[in-house]
Amino acid sequence: MSGIWNLRFLLITFVLITLRVNSQCEFSFNRRNKVFDFNLASPIRNFPHGVLSEDGFYRVEANNTVLWFQLCDVLIFNHDPPRCVGCEDCGGSSHCGTSCSALVSENVRGYDVCISLGHASSTKVDMLDKEDPGKGVIVKMSSGSMNQNCSLSVSVICQKNKVDGPLTMVKSNTSCHYATELRHPSGCAVAISGHGSGWGWFSTLLIIIICLFGTYLIGGSLYRHFSLGIRGTDVIPNIDFWVTVPLRIQSCFGSLFQRFGGSSHNQRTSYSQVNF
Repeated sequence: MSGIWNLRFLLITFVLITLRVNSQCEFSFNRRNKVFDFNLASPIRNFPHGVLSEDGFYRVEANNTVLWFQLCDVLIFNHDPPRCVGCEDCGGSSHCGTSCSALVSENVRGYDVCISLGHASSTKVDMLDKEDPGKGVIVKMSSGSMNQNCSLSVSVICQKNKVDGPLTMVKSNTSCHYATELRHPSGCAVAISGHGSGWGWFSTLLIIIICLFGTYLIGGSLYRHFSLGIRGTDVIPNIDFWVTVPLRIQSCFGSLFQRFGGSSHNQRTSYSQVNF
């Protein structure tokens, strides 16, 4: 019995973590009466997992340094796992790359040493260029380690038809910070006009009419029930009129049909019958 509860607890924890990570990959930006929405983890055409790599990770290598990362989720190595020492905050040497979202390997004195660069829970999304919101976003994550606080910045540049990269990697000379870029359709914003949000005048007028009509029916019914002592369906004010409303509507549509459809019917019946 305890095993079932432990399994349920793990499933609930996994769902909550997934929802939290996905929400961190959602971003909105307002500019010039437009709202630019980004949801990196949502499925789009030809990319059911959004910006997430279907292999479980992205990989880029430069100058004897290898970088693995996954956006909006943890790294998953179904093949070619990293083999290195260290790997603190990311599974350790025996399970390196199993509990972080970004990992870098550098050759130090002949040994490949791995360092965690970030976790999915630390993901932050911001505009790549606030003057040009359609260009894309930048995703930042950090390791939060007490010993060495490293971080990674991934520029997700808008490219609508295909995915390119990552091809290059840059390391800061003064800190443990790495940067790379990825061209992906998920970096393209969904722009919504600020004037199109909210209720239009027709919808507002319709709501006002419905509210006034509801107030009329409820108020009139309460008055007739408590003040006049009327019971049953007769409590509805002007019930004789409301009963005839469906018939009035039907008659109106019938007259319109006869007016516009009668001419064509007369044309069809104006021909005399021919016997063969």
